[in-house]
Amino acid sequence: MAVGAGMSIVTSADTGFGAFVGRAHRAGELVVQPRMGMSAPEQMRAGLRATRDAVGVTVGTVTVDSYTRVGDLEAAQLAVLGGVALNGYPIVSHEHSTTIDVLTSIAGPEFPVQVRHGSADPGDIFRAMTAAGLDASEGGPVSYCLPYGRVPLGDSTRFWIRSCDELSELRATGLEPHLETFGGCMLGQLCPPSELVAISALEAMFFHYHGFRSISASYAQQTNPIQDAEAVRALQRLCAEHLPETDWHIVIYAYMGVYPSTRRGAYALLGAAARLAAATGCARLIVKTEAESVRIPTVAENVAALEFAAAVAADTPRSVAESHDSQTYREAAALVAAVLNLDADPGTAMLRAFERGYLDIPYCLHPDNPGLSRSYIDDRGYLCWADIGRLPLSGMVDGSGPRTLTSSELIGSLTYVSRKFDQELDSVDTLAS
Repeated sequence: MAVGAGMSIVTSADTGFGAFVGRAHRAGELVVQPRMGMSAPEQMRAGLRATRDAVGVTVGTVTVDSYTRVGDLEAAQLAVLGGVALNGYPIVSHEHSTTIDVLTSIAGPEFPVQVRHGSADPGDIFRAMTAAGLDASEGGPVSYCLPYGRVPLGDSTRFWIRSCDELSELRATGLEPHLETFGGCMLGQLCPPSELVAISALEAMFFHYHGFRSISASYAQQTNPIQDAEAVRALQRLCAEHLPETDWHIVIYAYMGVYPSTRRGAYALLGAAARLAAATGCARLIVKTEAESVRIPTVAENVAALEFAAAVAADTPRSVAESHDSQTYREAAALVAAVLNLDADPGTAMLRAFERGYLDIPYCLHPDNPGLSRSYIDDRGYLCWADIGRLPLSGMVDGSGPRTLTSSELIGSLTYVSRKFDQELDSVDTLAS
């Protein structure tokens, strides 16, 4: 694999993405990060510079465009040649020298940059980013397959095995590549936290199996802060149990579903995400902005969200970790154990788990998802199982909730968070005013 050898933006094991986040975490700082990708190189460079200069501890993001994500490189190349604006940075279609120019004097040990993409086949993206001197990305064989298209899960798993094996070879050069699981999201909403935790942990094990020793495991903010805190503790515990000799941290995503449409509602939800991350001792938070419900945010809106989240986190006391087996931990641990019993290779194990229904994402229409499980939001705002299908959770789940939701009830569940925060405007932190 081509690597930008000798360039200042290439980092060693001691100065890579994971190491930077780890140092900030040990210093009591929450690292904040935007979702940011612009197709024009000068705009992408300006966005990275503004992120670096924001108040708070930040890392940069280069998010790729949709054409590149789905492998339509011809369309991406034509857009680049024609100067057509895309919804992200076409890292494969731009010349490597162009991307190096975007990063030079900005990216480096004190401001690492991660490439975010959404691709079931990340090989071209990984090769382009390493040629430009970057070695941090994210995704996973399940989480970048099931929600986003119709690529067979078996194909996605093979693509990710090949890509991870190539990227992990950087360790032989003294670098420490970093991968972040996307499994803590899975459609952004209406998947009970225990399965989000289980898939995030399993994808982290998949990365570890394929040679990675710098890993982050994700969890996306859901519908109830108490349940979310329980889920984060469960994910931390599973990572501690299953990732030996690994530099790992937990990253929180601000809510990935329908976002509040009011400015104050959006900031209130982001503030809740920042408090969740800080209170549970997470290392990193990926923010959302006031514009999420209507359009791609501007650089200024991203910077405002970063600085707001950093300030909220700084004012949030850390809580003591729970010492008991929570409901979320018991369910997640049962799912992980059942999957790992299917094969020593986590990739093969997850494939077999979906075939048998041991993993099953509610309301996910991908052909390789069993589609038997269902969930609902109870009167506390907790995401609960309405039907576990063939999930190995018998005896653990109440199952007294509604077996099915009407179309109006489903829409109501999907907009639960946005309505809640838009209607509770008085709860927003004064920093958002």
